[in-house]
Amino acid sequence: MCKACNKKIRTRYAPSPTGRMHVGNLRTALYEYLIAKHENGTFILRIEDTDRERYVEDALDIIYNTMKLTGMEHDEGPDKDGGYGPYVQSERMKSGMYMDYAKQLVEKGEAYYCFCTKERLESLRGSETTEDGKEIAKYDKHCLSLTPEEVQANLDAGMPYVIRQNNPTEGTTSFDDVVFGEITVDNSELDDMILIKSDGYPTYNFANVVDDHLMEITHVVRGNEYLSSAPKYNRLYQAFGWDIPTYVHCPVITDENHKKLSKRSGHSSVEDLLEQGFLPEAVVNFVALLGWSPSEEREIYSLKELEEVFDYKRINKSPAVFDIVKLRWMNGEYIKAMDNERYYEYALPEIKKVVTKDYDLKKIADLVKTRIEVFPDIPEKIDFFDELPDYDIAMYSHKKMKTNPENSLETLKDLLPRFEALEDYSREAIEALCKGYIEVKGIKNGICLWPLRTAVSGKQVTPGGAYEIVEILGRDETVNRIKKGIEKLS
Repeated sequence: MCKACNKKIRTRYAPSPTGRMHVGNLRTALYEYLIAKHENGTFILRIEDTDRERYVEDALDIIYNTMKLTGMEHDEGPDKDGGYGPYVQSERMKSGMYMDYAKQLVEKGEAYYCFCTKERLESLRGSETTEDGKEIAKYDKHCLSLTPEEVQANLDAGMPYVIRQNNPTEGTTSFDDVVFGEITVDNSELDDMILIKSDGYPTYNFANVVDDHLMEITHVVRGNEYLSSAPKYNRLYQAFGWDIPTYVHCPVITDENHKKLSKRSGHSSVEDLLEQGFLPEAVVNFVALLGWSPSEEREIYSLKELEEVFDYKRINKSPAVFDIVKLRWMNGEYIKAMDNERYYEYALPEIKKVVTKDYDLKKIADLVKTRIEVFPDIPEKIDFFDELPDYDIAMYSHKKMKTNPENSLETLKDLLPRFEALEDYSREAIEALCKGYIEVKGIKNGICLWPLRTAVSGKQVTPGGAYEIVEILGRDETVNRIKKGIEKLS
């Protein structure tokens, strides 16, 4: 229940089907979802497809698939009518309601018809600049001075038009935001934004306000780049006499260089991350912490746990840094906690990229489970199973293990006949063989195991120890690799 408005909480995720889902959009959806679920409210999926120029055919499938993969099940939407539909804006347009609402504003003096051509609008460019110096074309209210007779004459003549909001040029407008507190802007900064475009479609901004009211949305979550637009939205609500929802503006998400996360980063979209081997649940957990901090000292949360602990008042103002190193660590923790059956489904395709011989692939999978952060890490760690890489004999030297090429050669020569005679290549039997040799020779473990592991893997770092590797390789391949080690060291 919303304490401020005494209504059941209703939130909505309203994406535009224009391509892959940006991480920022996922965070918006997640926070909307968590706000609703934390208070037993309703989470709505609404498709905003009024921008026909940017519409991408398969983007709708991307939205549905991403929502399903991340576990954010909506209560109402295009496929779940809750009595507030249609839930697709192009379908809502068929009733003509957006135009009707815009005309109501015209009658109230809160909006007006604009017949300016593209050439005239372009001539206004440079009349205003943004903080970073970028020129913008702020509309000069030229058509506001048209008489009702002139407006009607233009309409009768079939002149193309848009309907613009009529914002004041003097005074200030204030509004409250959960994250940023009270914000006041000079009305002179408010552009007369377009409500209805020349093609008859409502703009994203206008349709949002109308749909949020009609769907009784209580909380609106969006990025802080929309802070400057909030006063214009509020003036629309006030003009209609509608309740203003609770605003939750989230901080910007930046890359490690503190620049806004862009497509060039390679991990700006959810699809990018999934293709790179990140688990959906790890991505959700990570994104939840991009701007929000829990009250307790922990970082790993399931979606269900997030529903229980999420408090939107703990969202921070400061920019959230997309730390790929942290995401990799978090993903590794999720991999460790996966049940084996699901883990194998993810791991085996990566293993098969580099292992073609008849080895026990599940044992190889078990070997790397606690040693990877994303699944594409697997091939590089296990590629030595199929083919022993060429390696430098310097690898046999290890200060801590007290090994060098000389004593390594002696060890391998001693071990060779033992492994040739060994029939049971279980891990237990391999360990017993090595420990027996260590005891007989009176040496440290490392003097035996370091040369053995080097000979059978040819790598400085392996996902498992000598026992596990030899067990997987089996008798023939192990003996063959020990012989190659002896040959290399001789």
